[in-house]
Amino acid sequence: MSAELIWFKSSYSGTNGGDCVEVALDWRKSSYSGSGGGECVEVAACPDTVHVRDSKDPEGPALRFAADAWTAFLAYAADAAV
Repeated sequence: MSAELIWFKSSYSGTNGGDCVEVALDWRKSSYSGSGGGECVEVAACPDTVHVRDSKDPEGPALRFAADAWTAFLAYAADAAV
């Protein structure tokens, strides 16, 4: 399955229309999401930020986490699941 790329203008681009850079988010369904179509989470990783959204509402809001905060959350979740 090919993930849909979501393009947005970089915050480092100028506002006058020149020197614009666009970057894309490559959304992937979490391996921990159920296969029955419910409770699906998608993530898109950038170098400094991890974006998280509900796959049932791709146009809806997305959460953004600093990469180190996301790593700490995953470590906590893995420890709590044991």
